[in-house]
Amino acid sequence: MDQWDIIATATFGLESVVARELRALGYKDLKVENSRVVFKGTAIDVCRTNLWLRSADRVFIRIGEFSALSFDELFEKTKALPWEEWLPEDAEFPVLGKSVKSKLFSVSDCQAIVKKAIVERLKQKYKRSWFEETGPKYTIEVGLLKDVATLTIDTSGPGLHRRGYREVASQAPLKETLASALVGLSYWNTDRLLIDPFCGSGTILIEAAMMGLNMAPGLNREFDAEKWPQIPGQLWEEARNEARAARKQADFRILGYDIDGRVLRIARHNAHLAGVEEYIDFHRLPFSDFSTKTRYGCIISNPPYGERLGEREEVRALYREMGEKFQDMDTWSIYVLTADMDFERYYGRRAHKKRKLYNGRIRVDYYQYYGPRPPN
Repeated sequence: MDQWDIIATATFGLESVVARELRALGYKDLKVENSRVVFKGTAIDVCRTNLWLRSADRVFIRIGEFSALSFDELFEKTKALPWEEWLPEDAEFPVLGKSVKSKLFSVSDCQAIVKKAIVERLKQKYKRSWFEETGPKYTIEVGLLKDVATLTIDTSGPGLHRRGYREVASQAPLKETLASALVGLSYWNTDRLLIDPFCGSGTILIEAAMMGLNMAPGLNREFDAEKWPQIPGQLWEEARNEARAARKQADFRILGYDIDGRVLRIARHNAHLAGVEEYIDFHRLPFSDFSTKTRYGCIISNPPYGERLGEREEVRALYREMGEKFQDMDTWSIYVLTADMDFERYYGRRAHKKRKLYNGRIRVDYYQYYGPRPPN
C-alpha cells in the first residue's frame, strides 16, 4: 500500500502534545513543526489518526511542497502534481488558503490560481473542459509560509474537535481538542480524583473520562475521506472495530461544580451523549462553598477570564479566593487556564510551569502547580 506524507495540524503550543499522542499510537520518525506534526503513513493510518487524535485540529495528506515566488511559479508547480491520482472525475474540490510572510500574500488570488492549475491538470486526464463537482469532497489547502507553498488535502472535514457529543454548549465553550490537551498536560490518571470547580458545560471532565476509558474521540462521527475511493470502507470499519475493542473498563470518579444550573444541565446531557455520564458527578455549588477531604487529586479548570472591563476586578477577586482555598491543598496538582497575564499575582503563588496557548483567538496561559506523587 502507498505511503503518504500525513500532517496532523495543531493549535499553537500543542504540537508536542499531538506528537506524544502519535507516538502512543505507534508512529515514529515524527517531524514536529509550527502548528503541525508530519509523519509517514498509509490509508489505514488516515483512519486511525482521525479516530484517535485528541488534541489535533485536522489530518491532512500532503500532495506537494515547493518554493513559490510568483503566481506563474505557483500555477506551474501546482499543475505538475499528480492530482488525477487523488481527484475522481466528479470530485468536489474547494480550495482554501493562508499566507504568512510570503511574497504571494493575496490568499484569494492563490486559491484561484491553485484551483485553475488543478482543473487544467484534470482536463488532460479526463478529456473534458469542465467538472460538475457532485462527488466526494476533497478540500484542498494551499499554505504559504516564507515563500514555500504546501498543498494538502483535508481528510477530516469538520475539525476533530467535533466529537459529536456537544449539541449545545455554554456561552464561552472550550474546544474539545484544547480541553483534552489540558488533561494530557496534567498529572491526572484514573487513580486520582479529578475536580473542575468551574466546569461549565463539562468539556474538560468529559474529555478526561474518555481518556480514562481509552475511548477513541472520533468514533461517533464521520470524516470526508470515508467517501474517497483511495481509502476503502473496510479500512474504516477495521479501524472502528479496533477502537471499540480498545475501550477499557475502569473505576474512577470525576467531580464538576458550577454555580449555573442551566449549564450543568447541558453538562449532564453532553456527558450522556459521550457515554461517560456514570463517571462524572455534576453539582451546583458556588466556589465559596468548595472544599474536599480527599488527600491527593487534580484540579483542572478554565475559570472566567473577565474580558469585559467591568468584570475584571470581580474575576481577580475570584483568583485571590482560589489562591486562598487551594493553599492548604498542597498535595494536589492544580492547573488553571486563563487569559489574565497577572493571574499569578492575584493567585498569590508562582506556577511551577506556564505554557502559552490559544483558546480560539484569545491568548491564554496554562498555569501548572504540581503536588507530590501519591504514595503507592
